[in-house]
Amino acid sequence: MNALRSWRRPLAVVVLVVVALLAMASVLVWRYPYSLVRAEYTRQRLAVGLSLHEVEAGGHRWTYVERDGDRADAPTLVLLHGYTGSKENWYRLASELDRQYRIVIPDLPGWGQSERKPGADYGYAAQAANVAAFIRTISDKPVVLVGHSMGGGIAAVVAARYPDDVARVALLDASGVRFKDNQFGIDVLAGKNPFGVTDAASLEHYLGILFADRSARPAIPWPASKAVIAFRRGEGGFEQSVLDRIGRSGERFLPYDLAADIREPALLLWCRQDQVIDASAMAIFGARMPQARQVLLDGCGHMSLMEQPAAVAKAIQALIEKGQPR
Repeated sequence: MNALRSWRRPLAVVVLVVVALLAMASVLVWRYPYSLVRAEYTRQRLAVGLSLHEVEAGGHRWTYVERDGDRADAPTLVLLHGYTGSKENWYRLASELDRQYRIVIPDLPGWGQSERKPGADYGYAAQAANVAAFIRTISDKPVVLVGHSMGGGIAAVVAARYPDDVARVALLDASGVRFKDNQFGIDVLAGKNPFGVTDAASLEHYLGILFADRSARPAIPWPASKAVIAFRRGEGGFEQSVLDRIGRSGERFLPYDLAADIREPALLLWCRQDQVIDASAMAIFGARMPQARQVLLDGCGHMSLMEQPAAVAKAIQALIEKGQPR
């Protein structure tokens, strides 16, 4: 009997601790619902083997994740996310890249967990200067620069204006170029933000524009969906200011204008079903970049890096190993 009582006491303590932890977690989620999203991002990051870092570069505090290569001279890949995106967009692709590369994925200034300065310019030219400063801070040699959407437009400007910092460049579904008219482009020119999220319906619309493959969408169950909607609603003013700059100002076609100055080996990759930057943009960029290999994927939309990460990783690897057109 004494032995049974001795066994029950530690069990009771464990139960009380578990109950207390669950209560604390419930309070945390209730007060800070976006903590659910952050927790999931942390889980994904750890699963890919990425470590979290901060650095000062170009007058901003950057938050980025990194995974070392398997040797000291491994090529460094710097991956730039798109408009309304963040470093977490790249985690599926990172899982497809092996350890022969060093991977560095930042939140661009103004986005994600990196510093945002009131009134700062976060257009193509300013962000390209920021990225060049970041590259020099995290690497002592030129990098393979990969950009998606807005990040692709920024990468094009970096490659053209700061060629000493870029060994190779990949533009995935990149913005900053004219393309065949679609509803997204019409809405942007009309002053709207097609990516704006204020409620459940607009969140569904946002995801529907981005992903052609519904199964590739990130799962956002309640209450995480409530947190995402609240977060994006709060970001609306900043998103609009950036879209005014990259979508409607005099520099909206700066990446295309500078594309002819890109001399590095290059990759242009699009998805046939892209509803944001129509796939016609690839050939338009390609006319200015004859050295670029062009890859058109089928069955995916604007988020090639999340919908077909293995195919995108294969194309990037070919760029690094060959660096020449087909």
